[in-house]
Amino acid sequence: METIYVHGAPGEYVLQKGILNQLEAKLLERGLHKVLIVHGQKSWKAASPYWPTLTKVASTEYIYNGENSITEIETVARLADEGGFEAIIGVGGGKILDLAKSAGHLTHQPVILIPTLSSNCSPWTPVSVIYNDYGQFIRFDVYPVSASLVLVEPRILLQGPVDMFIAGIADTLAKWYEADVQIAAIENKSVPLEIGYYSAKQCKDVLLKHSEGAVNAARTGILNDDFIKVTEAIIMLGGMVGGFGDHYGRVAGAHAIHNGLTVLEETHHALHGEKVAYGILVQLVLENKWDEIDSILPFYRELELPLSLEDLGVQQITAEKIQQVAEKTVVPEESIHVLPGEMTVDAVSTAISELENYIHAKTL
Repeated sequence: METIYVHGAPGEYVLQKGILNQLEAKLLERGLHKVLIVHGQKSWKAASPYWPTLTKVASTEYIYNGENSITEIETVARLADEGGFEAIIGVGGGKILDLAKSAGHLTHQPVILIPTLSSNCSPWTPVSVIYNDYGQFIRFDVYPVSASLVLVEPRILLQGPVDMFIAGIADTLAKWYEADVQIAAIENKSVPLEIGYYSAKQCKDVLLKHSEGAVNAARTGILNDDFIKVTEAIIMLGGMVGGFGDHYGRVAGAHAIHNGLTVLEETHHALHGEKVAYGILVQLVLENKWDEIDSILPFYRELELPLSLEDLGVQQITAEKIQQVAEKTVVPEESIHVLPGEMTVDAVSTAISELENYIHAKTL
């Protein structure tokens, strides 16, 4: 059987109100006395009310420039090396946490992650998405060492933008559909694959059950159990799918459709998770799973997730635009090719058109 490379979990993970009050003690028990704190302006504003006064640990702050680019990674790594820092603390959303992981990998220093958004599994995974200085995707890197410590203060996450939270829910929902199409067909699943597959199913089950209450918490600012469950599904379960499923637990059709949609300028305002949500539906058409589409349509409507290209901002939907999306979706290196059958421009164009017609008929 093919070797599965497991990337399990951070060294220590805690989600708890007031957990940042334990930050200094947890740094000291790791023998860390001088740390570089990497953050953005928005993330620091969100975290500051909960940030403890460090009396035995020296710290220096660095405000990142907005991208986890090679330039920025090298800058942070150089600062960490030249300043004699013993660890890098990332405080922020996915790009900042990825930056801390990337720089920590270069310097071989432990990394501590404190998320300020509940929108992705970056706090859990030893993976970073790398961009150029203009925000264009280059690659993603998988590191041999996970974060030493992840501390999650749920009251910080509760203040995050609601639309980003909902987009994070959609992105995590895709974990099930993109893992299922790859793992279900494997007859003799290894234990890691079984764990990854179970985690993917839990992503779907937890999100369908608790997202409405979680989004209500985000809108009202009142913490509840639903919000915590959905947050941990996004961070922990989402991270476990790829962590244990290896490449079988990573992206498939939904994310390829997302990448295809980026050729349409009208979709550039849409969040990553919103485009992935639409991609889930197109992938299900390609799998001929219309009953599954029907079963999740109420969930999409409840969270106001996009059901059509029009929902993503495409006003004039033409065969030419659909073909442009399909062409980008099926380039040889794209993940859509893990789906069964031959994924051609015609196949994807037809699937998008069929979905558009189906949703249009449903709304009449």
